[in-house]
Amino acid sequence: MVGAPGEAPSEPLLLKPIAFRGVTARNRIVVSPMSQYAAADAAPTDWHLVHLGKFAMGGAGIVFVEETAVEERARKTYHCPGIYNDAQVKAWRRVTDFLRSQGALSAIQLGHAGRKVATKAPWEGFAPLTEDDAKHGEPPWQGIAPSPIPFKPGAMVPLEMDRDDIRQVIASHVEACRRSLDAGFDICEVHGAHGYIVQQFLSPITNKRTDGYGGDIAGRMRFALELIEAVRAAWPDDRPLFFRASCVDGKGGAWELSDTIVLARELKQRGVDVIDCSSGGIEGPLTLAVVPRVPGYHVPFAERIRREAGIPTMAVGLITDPFQAESYLAEGRCDLIALARELMWNPNWPVHAAHALRSGDPLSLLPPSYAWWLRRRDEVRTLYPTGTETA
Repeated sequence: MVGAPGEAPSEPLLLKPIAFRGVTARNRIVVSPMSQYAAADAAPTDWHLVHLGKFAMGGAGIVFVEETAVEERARKTYHCPGIYNDAQVKAWRRVTDFLRSQGALSAIQLGHAGRKVATKAPWEGFAPLTEDDAKHGEPPWQGIAPSPIPFKPGAMVPLEMDRDDIRQVIASHVEACRRSLDAGFDICEVHGAHGYIVQQFLSPITNKRTDGYGGDIAGRMRFALELIEAVRAAWPDDRPLFFRASCVDGKGGAWELSDTIVLARELKQRGVDVIDCSSGGIEGPLTLAVVPRVPGYHVPFAERIRREAGIPTMAVGLITDPFQAESYLAEGRCDLIALARELMWNPNWPVHAAHALRSGDPLSLLPPSYAWWLRRRDEVRTLYPTGTETA
């Protein structure tokens, strides 16, 4: 950032370290979870190592792996990763070790798809698996949900969860949390958005229960809060716990921002450190009339939650420009900036952001073997500004 005449530029917030509990990220740039549908036996592969590793090499402060299933039946597809056995833990450890070696914190997003299981990939429209798929080794399986409502036409009706099912899903999150620690993750996030099982309990569209886990907002929040209490107890006190929320969702105001603020206050009391702000999921992508896809379209949600619930927030959604990102932090609208598709386009975005914002030595974010060569190139350009030097 440019200071007053004669003053050294001040360090932009985007590139300043930030601490949560006992861990410190080198900057406030976060790689948001990006599902790849490339797992083998629900374990990450070389694809994940390269896909995620390049973001750490490019200077991001926190690198989230994709949504990771807490049990086998919780996966959306046969190609989604999980963390429910030792082989998966070992495979994830390979990824987290590399991320750490490049200076980034590693974060896992624990998820359970509930009723949104047994599908094909998104580029096939998340079409439900059929008996034809079974002939090719991918038979459909039945999901579970707070109420027996299929997630789309043609999908299998999920089993309505009883108290034992609820306890089992919570226990699966706890076990996955412990395995995440063994796998070397620094941050754990519970996926409570995008139509996953936690949001299925929160939404009156998918939760028609008449027991203590349904009805008013207090009843519909009960599952989420019990799950968070159990995960927080299993996750070390010196490591942060995040929660991804769909801040608004559903037709006719079924779940509004005011509901998320109520939830965020309860989550804060139970030890959640950051609300990861997103939207949609219960009835598919929200229309542009509900959440217009303008730059930073989740930032207004992050701002209100931060202010009214008194909890740090992370914003994602069409954040592409370093000055745009810096303004959200400088104005106190959120605490972390998350990017996904922009980092697919440019995995070195943090380095370029540091250069644009005149932050210290941008090349220091890169591995030394990259930084050395790029500095040498800059020196050559200085000595030979006309481009006559070719060495």
